[in-house]
Amino acid sequence: MEENLTQEQSLIKRIVICGPESTGKSSMTENLSVYFKTNYVNEFAREFLQKKWETINEVCTKEDLLKIAKGQIELENKKIKTASKLIFCDTNISTTLAWSKTHFDGFCDPWLLSQSKLLKYDYYLLLNTDVAWIKDDLRDTPNDREKMFLAHKFELDNLNVNYDIIEGSDFDKRLIQAVDYIKKSINFE
Repeated sequence: MEENLTQEQSLIKRIVICGPESTGKSSMTENLSVYFKTNYVNEFAREFLQKKWETINEVCTKEDLLKIAKGQIELENKKIKTASKLIFCDTNISTTLAWSKTHFDGFCDPWLLSQSKLLKYDYYLLLNTDVAWIKDDLRDTPNDREKMFLAHKFELDNLNVNYDIIEGSDFDKRLIQAVDYIKKSINFE
């Protein structure tokens, strides 16, 4: 039996940026951290899977998903120690759930499901697919972006968390929209 994931105790507000691939999550996460003068947690899966692709030319497996969930929390726990009032997370376990179910015929490891209920985040931004898709080694669903968006939305609804959807093709306007939502949703001054 896998050990439970645990989050570092903190008064820092945790904000997750999630959504389908190639919707600007990493850029949004970095830009929000600059705007709010705090730290961010990069996406563990991207580095982990890129290294796997480059070394053994293999893509994500079901077994990788547990490693990804653990690695993401370890990164979050490390980065939250140097955050100021807020921390922005480039994905979290809700992304792992959505990805597992869409890429492995509805399968999701029961441990991942149980862990998703233990981890607490203050707010989510779900990025929509109304921006251009950009190919790279890891992106694999240019034609299933709407399906992936709905899978992410389903997970957030299922977790019963507070979120807003970021839309529009202009990245500067998306950032302004995100800042406004954050200020309203978490009463940030």
